Amino acid sequence: MNSRFASDDRRILMFPAVRPCECISPETLLDSLIPLSHTICNFHSKCFATQRKNSREAIRLVRVLLMFFEEACECNSALSKSSAVLCFSELHFVFQKIRFLLEDCTREGGRILMLTKCEFLATQFRLLIRALATALDVLPLKLIDVGDEVKELVELVSKQSWKVKIELEADDELASKRLLAILSQFERGIEPDLNAVKRVLDYLRVKRWSDCNMEIKFLEEEIAFKRSDRDEREVPFLSSLVGFLSYSRGVIFETLDHQNAANQIDSRCNVEMFRCLNPEDFKCPISLELMLDPVTVSTGQTYDRSSIQKWLRTGNMLCPKTGEVITNTELVPNSILRKLLKNLCEYNGVSLGRPGTQSSDKDQTVAHGSPVAKQAMKFLSRFLSGRVACGTSEQKNKAAYEIRLLSKSNIFNRSCFIKAGSIPPLLKLLNSTDASTQVNAIAALLKLAKYASGMKLILSWGGLPSVVAVLKNGLSLEARQCAAATIFHLSSTSQYRKLIGELPEAIPALVELIREGTTCGKKNSVVAILGLLLRAKNLQKVLDAGIVPLLIDIISSSSENPDQLVADALAILAILAENAVGSHEILYAIDLHLIIRILQTSTSQRAKKYCVSTLLSLCINGGAEVVAVLATEPSLMPRLFSLLTDGTSHSINEASSLIKFLHNFGDTSAPRWMSTAVRRKQSVR
Repeated sequence: MNSRFASDDRRILMFPAVRPCECISPETLLDSLIPLSHTICNFHSKCFATQRKNSREAIRLVRVLLMFFEEACECNSALSKSSAVLCFSELHFVFQKIRFLLEDCTREGGRILMLTKCEFLATQFRLLIRALATALDVLPLKLIDVGDEVKELVELVSKQSWKVKIELEADDELASKRLLAILSQFERGIEPDLNAVKRVLDYLRVKRWSDCNMEIKFLEEEIAFKRSDRDEREVPFLSSLVGFLSYSRGVIFETLDHQNAANQIDSRCNVEMFRCLNPEDFKCPISLELMLDPVTVSTGQTYDRSSIQKWLRTGNMLCPKTGEVITNTELVPNSILRKLLKNLCEYNGVSLGRPGTQSSDKDQTVAHGSPVAKQAMKFLSRFLSGRVACGTSEQKNKAAYEIRLLSKSNIFNRSCFIKAGSIPPLLKLLNSTDASTQVNAIAALLKLAKYASGMKLILSWGGLPSVVAVLKNGLSLEARQCAAATIFHLSSTSQYRKLIGELPEAIPALVELIREGTTCGKKNSVVAILGLLLRAKNLQKVLDAGIVPLLIDIISSSSENPDQLVADALAILAILAENAVGSHEILYAIDLHLIIRILQTSTSQRAKKYCVSTLLSLCINGGAEVVAVLATEPSLMPRLFSLLTDGTSHSINEASSLIKFLHNFGDTSAPRWMSTAVRRKQSVR
């Protein structure tokens, strides 16, 4: 009998222990108690940052009882007694909770949270040890055929379980008070003494940059869980802890260890896996929306939690997908699928959030989370900006990386770094001969360029040529890709589109990255060019750079590329096709049946829209020969008619116009059509 809940599925400080059923045999209980006890005993070798004495005492008691279980398993004398079954059942229930409690006390990333919950944890240990004592009181030990020595040990455990002091440890209490005092200083706008910060971190055994970073990641996940559950009560305090740890990571830890590099390698290795995944497989069979909180029912099928809960509340006990009877309403979280979906959305640049929460999510990144987090970030931004400007080479690299991390998803953090004056020294680092420093600097600037004042400062400090230089000659492909993404954000303003287009190397460098880059690099370059094409004078420069064959390569390999990249490539083709010269280059390089195939097979409404737009422009600028090819394609007309019913207003208009072209070609003689097409082509030019 194994617990259903793996540690990855269970929220911290939640103890979903399951009581054994009443009809269970004592032999089965013992067979389960023995491995469960071994699991608890194995915690003795793990790091307990808090609750050291209490956890050690709990493990010691379980270790003694394990000896009893193993010897009792070999005999059957009084195991069938109801009192024995009752005792073993209660012990199994208590041991499950002890295991959960020990898991939380040793969970990676959860140390500082456990310190703030030290009083609660001590109470839980005390309650569980007393429950263990209560269970042993009903054990018919005299009737069980085990050695006298073992019986004496069990009796000793029973007595000690009642008498042992399980209380808040003095060291935990002192460290917790020190932490709260530091948070109070931050809240009052006082920068804490670094020695006091180090004392707290040392007590928690947070000794490396990666240890601190792991704590931050864990707390950020907890905040996300709280917000997804609409439970905001603890969010400000958790945000305060994140602020404290972010400050500590940036100021205390001078050296970046190698865990980050390993994660980046793992990320690159996962790219090919993401390409093979079909987003349709992540949709809930009930709502047909992405499963934001996937759970598995008794039939083995997975659904989004909210959808299957609504289904069950209406009294439906048949599995919506298989029709099998759902034997119980227990919903087991599918954490592996959730993590895979989260990573897939990040890979495709999609935000994973419930419908209607986008605006609130944005508000949360604009805000600082708590007054403590606000002040901590202000102190940290000044420190890191100073390090980028005046530190050693290693310090500059590390500071740039910190700015890159902290500006990734929080608008408030970006504003702090911009106000602290981090942009000018970051621009200087773009000329670094160290590849790591250069990529961290351009990635940090990319994040700051998402803020309006950040874009303005990059341009006012003459940073555009430096960004383009990295785009063209960056020391790493990652740096070039970040430069392309920075160009994309800068191109959102008409004035900056003009400046970018006037730099002779900018557009050719973007096109070259489409040829040489990874999927991410191609996406960044394609969307940057899309932004630049909003200025008509940039169109000819894009054509001169030789982009058309590269776009066709992306489209022809649509099964290997993300849908969004294919749709963006089609969007550029549609814009280029509106120009007579662009249409000529497209017709010279493409087989029209390729666009028709995408129109038929793509599930993306954007891709379909741009296919129709491209075909319409090619008909206008290419004349009768183009229309003749399309008219001979029997599957095109039904697809166009389907767009009239389920397309957008823009795609409906263009589909309607293209249908008229095809009808006119069929109803009009070739000579008359040719003259009409030529006149229309000339008028367009």
